[in-house]
Amino acid sequence: MTGISWAWSALGGDPTLLSRVTTVTRESTLPARLPVRQLARACVGACTLAAAELAARRTGAPEVPRVRLDDGAVAAAFTSERHLLLDGRAPVQFAPLSRFWRAADGWVRTHANYPHHGARLLRALGLPEHASPEEAAARIAGRPALDVENTVYSAGGLAVALRSPAEWAGHEQAAAVAKQPLVERDRLDTAHARVLPPLDAGAAPLLPAAGLRVLDLTRVLAGPVATRTLGLLGADVLRLDAPWLPELPDQHADTGFGKRSATLDLATDRAAFEELLGSADVVVTGYRPGALDRFGLSPEALAERRPGLVVAQVSAWGAYGPWGGRRGFDSLVQVATGIAKTEGRADRPGRLPAQALDHGTGYLLAAGVLRALTEQSYDGGSRFVRLALARTARWLTEELEPGPAAGEPYEGPDAWLAGTDSPLGRLRYARPPLSFDGGPADWARPPVPWGSSPARWA
Repeated sequence: MTGISWAWSALGGDPTLLSRVTTVTRESTLPARLPVRQLARACVGACTLAAAELAARRTGAPEVPRVRLDDGAVAAAFTSERHLLLDGRAPVQFAPLSRFWRAADGWVRTHANYPHHGARLLRALGLPEHASPEEAAARIAGRPALDVENTVYSAGGLAVALRSPAEWAGHEQAAAVAKQPLVERDRLDTAHARVLPPLDAGAAPLLPAAGLRVLDLTRVLAGPVATRTLGLLGADVLRLDAPWLPELPDQHADTGFGKRSATLDLATDRAAFEELLGSADVVVTGYRPGALDRFGLSPEALAERRPGLVVAQVSAWGAYGPWGGRRGFDSLVQVATGIAKTEGRADRPGRLPAQALDHGTGYLLAAGVLRALTEQSYDGGSRFVRLALARTARWLTEELEPGPAAGEPYEGPDAWLAGTDSPLGRLRYARPPLSFDGGPADWARPPVPWGSSPARWA
């Protein structure tokens, strides 16, 4: 199977609709030893086809709109955080303590972009709060990589020892991941079909998610990419964060297009959350599995209170196996699963040309929501969609086949970048990669300051 047919099959899509997709392949986009270009194209293509399918369903059109994929647009979108400029300033991508470190017997990768993760890392290493990277390097250099991984994790921080593909294949978490489908999909109950208001086939642009309300409880990249995509397609996306846990400003600017941003304490503002849930169509969560269950946010509990809901979840390692409850990020999953070893040199680990696990999983998550809405319109039922970066990594490393390298010239991302004024300042950004007949070419709204919106529906 090609990448897009594999992804579309995992989403439960009708295989005959794949004939509606055409692709512009371009040389030298997302170059890597692994088939990153094929993964990126497949994830965006499946998401775009799911959007076109829902558009046809809501307009009553006899055919699904044609989908056009362009490797250049996909590559720009998969590296969107690198292209962002805010009043001419380039973004901060990784903090000084987020990097590879040489350990006594190998390498360790840490993630400490958030201040509380940096503090936990230093504490686990027995260092003071404001210790330098050089002091951290000295501590890690004298310890085995797995010892650093376990010590930092036990302290609530994030560190992963570099593993080869063979070492990861023998890991208990890898065995658990291998048993799962690329996209987990389930029907939670027999609720009546949600009647979606029809759309005008002549509307410009055609927004298949118009009128849908999406509660966005995600952080970092994969989840926000998914909800940013739903916002592009017309959904009213309201991102909710705890008041004491602000998002990184550059990250918020990159993934905040098409959304509003509010703060809400789930422990004390339950009435406000239940009011939002009472008229929500979709809830997307991106915290580690089980972290929100105490607030009644498991898929089953949400569907019981709001029958007909679509619940989508994304995590790093999946909701299974010994690492099911661990925090994680794209960079760490690359290190654990052998990707960093494959993409590196003999003397140093490497990385993919984009945070492709995050971006790819985000587009697949959005596609899962769109397909669930289409299926729901026929058959009813509350729906559940779940993905994991580690499962996407398995697809990349063991299941996807490389495609031909030839194609049209790629002269860089400039053709797919745009600029706009926003409440945050003047932004340069990567335009969305989704393209189908009549569909939107850009987001209707720029990002707003973090927490600046009221916690209510527009």
